[in-house]
Amino acid sequence: MLRGINVGGNTPVKMDALRSLVSALGHTDVTTYIQSGNVIFKSGDATTAKLEHGIEARLKSEPGVDVTVIVRTAAELLTVIRRNPFLPGADPATLYVIFLKEAPGRKAVTAIDSAHFAPDDFRLIGREIFARYPNGYGRSKMTNAYFEKALGVRGTARNWNTVTKLLQLAEKSAAKK
Repeated sequence: MLRGINVGGNTPVKMDALRSLVSALGHTDVTTYIQSGNVIFKSGDATTAKLEHGIEARLKSEPGVDVTVIVRTAAELLTVIRRNPFLPGADPATLYVIFLKEAPGRKAVTAIDSAHFAPDDFRLIGREIFARYPNGYGRSKMTNAYFEKALGVRGTARNWNTVTKLLQLAEKSAAKK
């Protein structure tokens, strides 16, 4: 997942160019989902950190785009979906996941006053922030940018529909021989 591309005309990256770039790094079965920087691919035994660094470096050198890349495996996405503390119960249209580059420090997490954002709510579990926005994400001050600043960790937000679709695409890709 690429952070902050093709949003409001900022940091434009064409999906066909992104697929070519990821393929050129040696990854296979590369596909993208919508225009917001979701890439599904198969890779060898590289670590998540190595995959992230490789894609970030290539994006910076070729199209000249400096963005954060966050990688999650199909198994990790499945765990994210199973861990959502707002389900069952909440309207899925109000749910987001903010995928963090790394788990934030405990001190930074405890400094956040969740009551300040009511009726919006969140739960941090591992490297993901599960967020519920009953009045919509666009009206909230509990944004990805807020969490990045408060936690000192880069992240990228995806709505619940996108998270579940990414898992479907990843599982479909993994099933291909």
